[in-house]
Amino acid sequence: MSLFRFATVQGQNIHWFLKRNCSVTPAQLGWLYASLCVVSLGIGTVFWFHGAVMVLPFAWAELMAVGVAFLVYARHARDGETISLQGRQLVVELENAGHLERAEFNRDWVRVEPCAGDRSLIELSGQGRRVNVGRYVRPELRPVLAQEIRRALRGAGGETGLI
Repeated sequence: MSLFRFATVQGQNIHWFLKRNCSVTPAQLGWLYASLCVVSLGIGTVFWFHGAVMVLPFAWAELMAVGVAFLVYARHARDGETISLQGRQLVVELENAGHLERAEFNRDWVRVEPCAGDRSLIELSGQGRRVNVGRYVRPELRPVLAQEIRRALRGAGGETGLI
């Protein structure tokens, strides 16, 4: 049985995949938006032919606003954090709105601490670099994640952290 709640172990490597909890994928959102456009513009067109000409421009304005909101949502739907312990290296990748930030630490020099208090983000630091992780973990579970990372770095029970 694995000692890890959040991590997956693959051979000698340990990976933590922390992702945003999204119930709708960007592709599903696109289909929803397309169907919303068809319905709204269809209703607006019916009103246009019945003499209420201002309904259609407002339908367009509404669809533009909803489209912008959907684009903002879809841009952040794939946000996440990947932490990988690969041999002597701890690799942290943070993805935010398509921008990838990567930091590598020597396993022996990494410090794992809360940023401010027990429920704050987890700060990984070493060799002059700092990275905050744990955004996609509930605050009450962040200490558990921090302890898990510490245990993996120490190599409890062997090089991979397994007993």
